[in-house]
Amino acid sequence: MKKIIYTALFACLGIIASAQNLLDLYKRGTVKLIPDTEYAQNNDWDKVFRTYYDTIYNRPTGNRKSLIIMPDGSVVVNHAYRNYYSKFSPNGSFQKEFGITNSDGVRFKEIKRIAGIINNNTFYTGLDNMGNMVCFDFEGNYKKTLKLNYMTRQMIPLPNGKIAVVGWVIWQTRFKDFVAIIDYETNEEKVIWEHFTERSPAEKGGNNNKLFNYSYYFEKQGGVSGTSMPFSRGTGIKARPKLACVNNQLIVADPSNGELQIFDLNGKLISKKQMNLINNQISVEEQKDIQRKAIETYKKMNPLRFANKWISEGESKKAHDYFIKAMEADLKRITKPIEKPYFSTLIQDSDDNLLFFDYAKEQNANKFHVWVYKNGGEFICQSSFVCDDYDLQINPGKMVFHNGYIYGLQILKKSPTSVPLRLTRFKLTSK
Repeated sequence: MKKIIYTALFACLGIIASAQNLLDLYKRGTVKLIPDTEYAQNNDWDKVFRTYYDTIYNRPTGNRKSLIIMPDGSVVVNHAYRNYYSKFSPNGSFQKEFGITNSDGVRFKEIKRIAGIINNNTFYTGLDNMGNMVCFDFEGNYKKTLKLNYMTRQMIPLPNGKIAVVGWVIWQTRFKDFVAIIDYETNEEKVIWEHFTERSPAEKGGNNNKLFNYSYYFEKQGGVSGTSMPFSRGTGIKARPKLACVNNQLIVADPSNGELQIFDLNGKLISKKQMNLINNQISVEEQKDIQRKAIETYKKMNPLRFANKWISEGESKKAHDYFIKAMEADLKRITKPIEKPYFSTLIQDSDDNLLFFDYAKEQNANKFHVWVYKNGGEFICQSSFVCDDYDLQINPGKMVFHNGYIYGLQILKKSPTSVPLRLTRFKLTSK
């Protein structure tokens, strides 16, 4: 699958003075990310991130890590499919691994990623398959469980002790996407925004010929699925709302129409703003180019990578060949442009600027437009991020702003150790 590389758009709902005015840096053009050499020194990365080479059914999972910044500047790193977290001091030094323990001191066997911090003293996790959100203190001691009866994409803490959640459910003929506010104390919830999308014929079970999505079922052990495009639906890109909290207001940003809805912390709608962004299309030729490159990449993959004690080498090769044939068939069926959302990802910087990332056409493209939404909105400049030392992964779980710095879980281009993943802190400078 082709990597999604992003361009960015910035919106500011209120500039807060800081030692480093980030907006001034954006205005200067290219912003260079410089690793802070004093941060996270002397860590044994092969040991700290030994889970980097984890796999499930021979599929890599070790880079499925994310970070959380604690109030004192410490960092906690999530490890997918593990029952512990890693904690680093404010200067980046590895401190310990810890899990969640009950009142008897027994550690939970299965834990989900830490999704955020509520009331500046309590972690809360993503949901398990039963809809449980586990809450525990900074030492790992269990406090309570909140229950939700739907799936979630994003959960952010609010200053009034509540949690804003992007949720979604699948109905027989359509999807329901919504934003709700959850009360930490009572578990009561209030839906403040919702949107319905009709399911495609393939998703309803009426057509098995959906572009770009493939499922292969092994004889004895489950199945495997994949897509060759940076989206999952041939009729368009699925875009759920993104959340931020600025100046004690909840921002709901809708990628489908480029609209910002501003709510108070209790969910009362205050105003709506149109970002005046442009949603482009992915042309037929662009889609075909993406598909051709995906096919070539897949052909170079190890055809035995699915093989294990349940799946024979012969069946692994069958799965590999199946995906290539499906991609080649899809290449011939690409006949229509695909609408893109107005933006893909939202990251909030430490000056409370909101960074809206678009889908880029070219790998390593990283240009962004800077907008300030004040007195109706104003275009400011174009800029881009560059980094000599790291291959940047730009998403809220891998890149977090704190006190004018960017803290990241990033891949070192020339790693002297077997594990290239690093916890790093970047200074932002003009190039």
